[in-house]
Amino acid sequence: MLLEKTAQEIAELVGGTLRGVCHQPLQGVASLSEATDLDVSFLGNEKYRDQVLPSKAGVVLVPVEFEVAPPEGRAWIVCASPSDAFNGVIALFTPPPEKYLPGIHASAVISPRASVPASAHIGAGVIIEEDASIGENTVLLPNVYIGRKCSVGSACLLYPNVVIRERCLLGNRVILHAGVVIGADGFGYKTGPSGHEKIAQVGIVQIDDDVEIGANSCVDRARFGRTWIRRGTKIDNLVQVGHNVEVGEDGMIVAQVGIAGSSRLGKGVILAGQAGLAGHLHIGDGSIVMGQAGVSKNLEPGSIVMGSPAMDRREFARQQLYIGRLDKTGALLKQLQADLDELKKKIGQ
Repeated sequence: MLLEKTAQEIAELVGGTLRGVCHQPLQGVASLSEATDLDVSFLGNEKYRDQVLPSKAGVVLVPVEFEVAPPEGRAWIVCASPSDAFNGVIALFTPPPEKYLPGIHASAVISPRASVPASAHIGAGVIIEEDASIGENTVLLPNVYIGRKCSVGSACLLYPNVVIRERCLLGNRVILHAGVVIGADGFGYKTGPSGHEKIAQVGIVQIDDDVEIGANSCVDRARFGRTWIRRGTKIDNLVQVGHNVEVGEDGMIVAQVGIAGSSRLGKGVILAGQAGLAGHLHIGDGSIVMGQAGVSKNLEPGSIVMGSPAMDRREFARQQLYIGRLDKTGALLKQLQADLDELKKKIGQ
């Protein structure tokens, strides 16, 4: 059934002040550039200010300092934080999450020695090897593979084509998106005259409660012991976590990050997109590694670093400022050299 809300109802929902008149009911959300007159949009970043008036959005959530009057037939809702308020509007119009009924698809292959509760949903083509255990109300969607002696907790959601290799451990309420691989061998080789000799990778991966990992990300098993993703950490798509890495609680790891083996991240660490960490590092609690930074040394708690090699953001900004002045500095030096040569010439005469 189509959900419709008036502008006044949206204003009451977000605790904002309505300015202008939007006559038609609102049916969804969209960006400023894509919205129709039936959509709610928002101004969450000043660089999009010029898109507000040209937008077709029936209602736009705007900050207090946005003082431009709405055009005829459109309305603003003034909010302390349009971005946060918009999250509530999204939730209002978002369809309810998919529900998966308990049961086992006829094409699933489950070892008689595996433990699968009646409350679980096991999709088409799922394989569960011997001595593996699945928790209550867990959902395994098509073609998920659960290796021998794995343990998957309760209320987990594993999307299609997830692979959990042997002996790995998942806590409760873990979400793994399509194509995630947990427990592939760590990248360990001994190079000699005859080539690269593989070093056995006999550890496991442990993923604690409330962790979410994005599509096609990989967490390698430990050479020995465990690779450990602690409670509440969120990992984006296309992330590589090397063997024996430990990620602290409530970490945030963004797309295309690479973490080399045996590095340890403290609590609440943020690694922005395409950041890279060398092996055997310690990243202190609450540190932030900005996008594309390359970290080669340990970081103290609360560090904020940029660049490659990574450095304190203030030092990075200072160096960038100097680099931006190189042309002018070079021209000045050239002029000074010319002046000096002229002075020497006159002295010689």
